[in-house]
Amino acid sequence: MIQTHISMVFVCDNYVYKIKKPVNFGFLDFSSLEKRKFFCEKEVELNRRLAGDVYVGVFPVIYDGKRHFVNKAVKGDVVDYAVKMKRIPEHMLMKKVFERGELNEEHIKKIAEVISRFHLSADTSSQIESFGRPEVFRINTDENFDQVEKYIGISIDKDKFYEIKEWTDRFYKEKSWIFELRIKEKRIRDCHGDLHMEHICLSEKPIIIDCIEFNDRFRYGDTVGDIAFLLMDLEYHGGERFSKMLWNYYKQFANESEEAEEMLKFYKVYRAFVRGKVNSFQLDDPSIGQREKEEAIKRARSYFDLAYSYIL
Repeated sequence: MIQTHISMVFVCDNYVYKIKKPVNFGFLDFSSLEKRKFFCEKEVELNRRLAGDVYVGVFPVIYDGKRHFVNKAVKGDVVDYAVKMKRIPEHMLMKKVFERGELNEEHIKKIAEVISRFHLSADTSSQIESFGRPEVFRINTDENFDQVEKYIGISIDKDKFYEIKEWTDRFYKEKSWIFELRIKEKRIRDCHGDLHMEHICLSEKPIIIDCIEFNDRFRYGDTVGDIAFLLMDLEYHGGERFSKMLWNYYKQFANESEEAEEMLKFYKVYRAFVRGKVNSFQLDDPSIGQREKEEAIKRARSYFDLAYSYIL
């Protein structure tokens, strides 16, 4: 079993079962059985957009008084729900392929085709488009700075923190027209929200898993903001050449405008800062040992340094 802060994952030979933990973090609420069922169903529905039949369905977890069963016709109480997925070969994940030095231009081109096609066909509406407005997206960046301030001097230098914050504030003031243009160009969509190398399987046609289902705010947004996560992830791991290649193919396939370049810079700063924040959060987790916390600080510093490098 693999545990995260929000789920338990049971890995079998051919399938994986994921059960959501009964937690409520404000931005994520799995506290009731009904909510966990709802978000399991939403997870399957949303992920079928890019992962097809990898997501088999949602099945009740039944307790017969002695043992728990999933996907079996037994008498007992439904105590939870599980998302059943086909197991993806770990060696085919983009990150593993990259680490082996086997990532190539053909892979990158196929990934760009899949993501651009997905972005062009993803849902949009007046409600979804509202998440592309600068004053709405600013909620995310303001939240980041508020949450990271306590880590100044620990995982981020004071000067870098305030320079990134000032650059972000200035971008909103000087480039608000680009946010509005992106809305007019219908670039605000129901995206993936968590697009990085560990979520991409390089099969004949790339399969992308694990989109965000628990909060629309983290999924609705500019399509450039979506792919910016993957580009930043490549750059963080030393794959600048592949990042440039992917962006060039994506721009071509998605018929992107010149203004997308400026938004890409903004969103890469945002994505790197978020990763620095998430790693910093581990310092407050009592279940994590000192050595792991020291590694988390190193990772956080690297992400914050990357965010800072984008504004120079």
